[in-house]
Amino acid sequence: MEIMVNGKPVQVAAGTRVSALQVAYSADVVIRNGYQTSADFVLRAGEELTLIRKGELPPREALSHMMAARHSPRVHEAVAGACVGVAGLGGLGSHIAVLLARTGVGRLILADYDVVDPSNLNRQHYGIRHLGMPKTDALAEQLADINPFITVETHTIRVAADNAAALFGECQVVCEAFDDPACKAELVGALLAQDPGPALVAASGMAGYGSANAITTRRRMKRLYVCGDGETEAQEGCGLMAPRVAVCAAHQANMALRLLLGLEEA
Repeated sequence: MEIMVNGKPVQVAAGTRVSALQVAYSADVVIRNGYQTSADFVLRAGEELTLIRKGELPPREALSHMMAARHSPRVHEAVAGACVGVAGLGGLGSHIAVLLARTGVGRLILADYDVVDPSNLNRQHYGIRHLGMPKTDALAEQLADINPFITVETHTIRVAADNAAALFGECQVVCEAFDDPACKAELVGALLAQDPGPALVAASGMAGYGSANAITTRRRMKRLYVCGDGETEAQEGCGLMAPRVAVCAAHQANMALRLLLGLEEA
């Protein structure tokens, strides 16, 4: 009978147990039809298995098959062929990019002109070893550790009205992740002026330590969604804190995913 192992058809005899394949593939991790299991079981025709070793990067085909099984083939196919832009790689953008990479988005276009400094470490997806590095380089390094098989295109440049369309014109979705309201307005204006153009997922209001339940995602106009509580700005006594910033970033990444899957109108 035929089963799928790491994305390839394999013939096995009726009654074969998965433990026999684990030995053949030197595997100590078994993912069966999308779910990891430690049980031994008799294989069925059509079974889909991912067999890998802990601590080792599997081949591209095996990793792709594993992610497809985890996410479902339809979702994996949609995101693997997608292109998403992230404008600004600070507290929001660095987390958004990591979430999208873990989701398997096939191409990410990342733009930021700044370098990592110590004040970033309270909320951004960087560590001590990244201090002084351009955020584009520091984030690309991290994404390569997460999934080396996606395409990460970086631009160490200030995003403005006169270059936004050229930077992100090939994206289906762009996530706005700036601190400066003027930069936000420039990006939104430039991209929404394009017709057709990408959907835009922006953010407003995620400072402080109020309830995370106040952070929501709302459609503001055609092709524009805004995540956040809409009012809590960073100010003296109410800084940007890692938990709420990360919640808002997750909203943006999730909205991008929903747009790619056609679950929301772009």
